[in-house]
Amino acid sequence: MQKKKLIPDFNWYKWKSDKKENCSMDPLLAARILFYVYVIHEFEHALLRLKNDDCIWGPVHTSVGQEAIAAASVTAIRKTDKFIATHRAHHQFLGKALHFVLPQTWDPTTEDIPEVGNEVIRRTLAEIMGLSNGYCGGRGGSMHLRFPKAGFVGSNAIVGGGIPLATGVAFAEKFNKTGNVVVCFFGDGAINQGSFHEACNLAGLWNLPVIFFLENNEYAVATHKDEACAVKELSIRASSYGMDGHIIDGNDPFAIYYIVNQVAEKIRNGGGPCLIEAKSYRRYHHAGDQPGSVFGYRSKEEEEAWKQKEVVLQFPRHLISLGLLNEKMIARIKEIAINSVSKAVDDCTLPRTPRKVRMELCPSPESVNDGLRSNRLEWKNITFSEREHFTSFKDIRYSDAIAAVIGRWLGKDHQTIVLGEEVANFGGGAYGATKGLPNKYPDRVLNTPISEAGFVGLSLGAAILGMHPIVEIMFADFTLVAADQIFNQIGKARYMYGNTTDLPLVIRTRMSLGSGYGAQHSMDPVGLYALFPGWRIVTPANAFDYVGLFNAAMRSLDPVVILEHQALYNTKTQVPLNDLDYFIELGKARTIVNGEDVTLIAYSSLVPRCEKLLSRLEEARVYAELIDLRTLDYPSIDYATIGESVRKTGTAVIVEEASRSQSIGSTLAKNIMDKFFDYLDSPVACLTSLDVPLPVSRTLETAALINDEDIIKTTIAVAKRQWR
Repeated sequence: MQKKKLIPDFNWYKWKSDKKENCSMDPLLAARILFYVYVIHEFEHALLRLKNDDCIWGPVHTSVGQEAIAAASVTAIRKTDKFIATHRAHHQFLGKALHFVLPQTWDPTTEDIPEVGNEVIRRTLAEIMGLSNGYCGGRGGSMHLRFPKAGFVGSNAIVGGGIPLATGVAFAEKFNKTGNVVVCFFGDGAINQGSFHEACNLAGLWNLPVIFFLENNEYAVATHKDEACAVKELSIRASSYGMDGHIIDGNDPFAIYYIVNQVAEKIRNGGGPCLIEAKSYRRYHHAGDQPGSVFGYRSKEEEEAWKQKEVVLQFPRHLISLGLLNEKMIARIKEIAINSVSKAVDDCTLPRTPRKVRMELCPSPESVNDGLRSNRLEWKNITFSEREHFTSFKDIRYSDAIAAVIGRWLGKDHQTIVLGEEVANFGGGAYGATKGLPNKYPDRVLNTPISEAGFVGLSLGAAILGMHPIVEIMFADFTLVAADQIFNQIGKARYMYGNTTDLPLVIRTRMSLGSGYGAQHSMDPVGLYALFPGWRIVTPANAFDYVGLFNAAMRSLDPVVILEHQALYNTKTQVPLNDLDYFIELGKARTIVNGEDVTLIAYSSLVPRCEKLLSRLEEARVYAELIDLRTLDYPSIDYATIGESVRKTGTAVIVEEASRSQSIGSTLAKNIMDKFFDYLDSPVACLTSLDVPLPVSRTLETAALINDEDIIKTTIAVAKRQWR
């Protein structure tokens, strides 16, 4: 056997600032960095005092000890560049916001802070205190900060959760050739999250303009990095994704400024993504004002050693020794910073001991539902259609209708992209839903790695910047692989960011119940998506509805999931001749067949299936009214159509193929009984498949799934008022 030692082929550097080079820093730049350091330091301690006075609800994760990272980074990039941060992000938010609003020539050594600067500090404090004049109206608080005008896309409470979002923002910046760079901050705990690896892989693969900035403060809550990571130097992870890696001292503003600036310019010139690791230390425990030594996971000696290295102590001394600033200038900068924070505290609280929140600034309880969804103005000038509005038709296969309407959007909207596994292979994806599109739009129909969390999170970042992603999740079960991005991120983003962002993205996914795919490929996820009120859910039962509902979904400023049943792909129905631009209203059910004895409610593949059973019901002298819900998220259920039918029939049967625990029937039944109790002659019946993961065996799968005989038997019993 012969062996050859292999050496990783990537650029990896450790940097330390040089005194000679530091002397050349512009004194105004040095003064601005120091001002940001002092503001952040004072702001964080003000928060801790307010928390102890019970003026802040929820945790306070401060960045005391890490001020230099934000203060120097914001000055090293353009104002149009973007920041995305983690739950410990007050320093990055304040730095980015202040640097954006303050005039470029403002000199803290000679001038008072302009009112726009005071406003930033006041509104940041108000948001963390949950007040209505905060940047997100108090809905985001400490961990969900957002100021899009300043380029602060958002901070994120889920460890590693914002990293895929950053790749999406970077994708949008590259796609639109803005020249902007995205800086994504996260801690040492996040580097072990799968979302980090999936996002870095996509960024490296597609050469996205993003700096992954690791604030290595040694501890993820109380767990030391050496207990959580198999490699000693965390930035070596860059080697896995084709990136350069850099290590810097997190208390050295000179090094931070020069490296961030250098890396950003290299990226602007096509250099690709990069990982920067800043060695730092948080003074206090994960949250609150107690040191970690109180909880036993750090020593007092370790904490004191790091405290002596902090930027608030060392940076002013360096500036004096280098002759960039003098003691008088530094004292003035510190005074301005302290006064600006004190003013913000006075503006948000009553001057008592202890402090009290100004109650007039609290959001109105009546506003609690505001901003959960768009105001629907995106459909204001849209004319909605149904099949009776057309006269000329052609037959089309369901899967071909999907490809045709996606192609229509790719053709008319340059911001539309298609992402997913295999979407650009086989001439049209794994089941023909992008048929003919990869060759026509090779730069916008994009194969992704098998990394649902990565590319779904990327779609969120792209959508926040105004792009129009269409994401294909190959099987509905794979939703769970991307659950954080789909539910914690996309499903909550509009509300938690105070209605400051639209989310124009569409997820398409396949339901394969009854196809022998087994437990992990056969899920009906409607009940899962319905748990999160930020999502709209549509289930087209035929090609005509697919086109109209898809067009409405693409106009939606809220995220929409389209559930496609595999059993429908090869079915043919009629669509209007030479017209793929019509809209079907989201939240509007359709009565398929009129009847007078019982209301039969279904969706997706069960609609045509139930329609075929109507003749058998008629043989038993039962005339059912069949309703296709079409839209399934709870706020959009068409109770007007359901109620009109129930008033006539006096009974209702809800039929689903989902297993009972994943169904929405019980909730629908309760709401129908609450709304229309006086018109009902019997309880609402709910039919589902058995509550088991679907087996592969044909006979067992058939036994588990809802069957025609049960539908007929139950519907007849309900119609004849013999149900239970």
